[in-house]
Amino acid sequence: MNVSVLGLGQMGSAIAERLIGAGHEVSVWNRSKGRADGLVALGAIELDAPAEAWDRSEVCITMVADSRALADVALAPDGGLVHAASGKGRVLVDMSTVSVEVSRDVAAAAEAAGIGYLRAPVSGNPGVVRAGNLTVIASGEDAVFSSVEGLLRDIGPHVFHSGEGDAARIIKLALNLMVAGTAELLAECVALAEAHGVQRDRLLEVVGASAVASPLVKYKIGPLLADDYTSTFSSRLMRKDLDLALEAAAAGGVPLPVTGVVQQLLQACISTGLGEQDFMSLLVRLRREAGQVPA
Repeated sequence: MNVSVLGLGQMGSAIAERLIGAGHEVSVWNRSKGRADGLVALGAIELDAPAEAWDRSEVCITMVADSRALADVALAPDGGLVHAASGKGRVLVDMSTVSVEVSRDVAAAAEAAGIGYLRAPVSGNPGVVRAGNLTVIASGEDAVFSSVEGLLRDIGPHVFHSGEGDAARIIKLALNLMVAGTAELLAECVALAEAHGVQRDRLLEVVGASAVASPLVKYKIGPLLADDYTSTFSSRLMRKDLDLALEAAAAGGVPLPVTGVVQQLLQACISTGLGEQDFMSLLVRLRREAGQVPA
């Protein structure tokens, strides 16, 4: 299949690599130049503008940082994907984590243009993508999902069609509030134990064998043992996702008190210069507050 990937951050690049490896003809675009070089070396074709994607592909995948970026790429009147497409059979698959409001705007414009639109946010990080273990949560019309299901499974094997409309958006936000909450509790677990002289490796050995040892917790044990906060998903992006979850909660009249607290704690990380570190920098914040790490 001919497919374009627009947005070559860590996740978009990993997705493009998977598609190239699966034998698809892949075109790529990124707002800032230079991000496509490695993919071009693997056989991808670099585009100069998003609108060019439809000249080479029947499916476009967007993986961008936020709602504004999706609106720019998809809805811009002078070259946005929705306005540039011509002819039936085109499908736009957005794998970003964005607001329900912007997603609905894209959906309405896509319908008016005769373009299929699938919301397909993901759960996982670039390492998970490259290992072939990504989870894709999709929502949209059955026919649109069926037309690209095989493509999605080439990106990651765990593909769920969660219904019509923006159901996938809500599921993704619900997942990420649990990820953020787990990260804060794990950080507090480590901080408490170390404050009483418990060695981190011995603590995490027990945690990893306990009832709370989710795949996420097990995945984070290695970096925590190494005190490595290299970003797989930054505090800044996690805070953005919690903002979206709280917006959706307000629209649905649902209180999310714990999510609100964790959002504020992530903002504290960002305000003290930890925004681009992994969201487990929550532990660094706790240690700073305890005077164990200089600011």
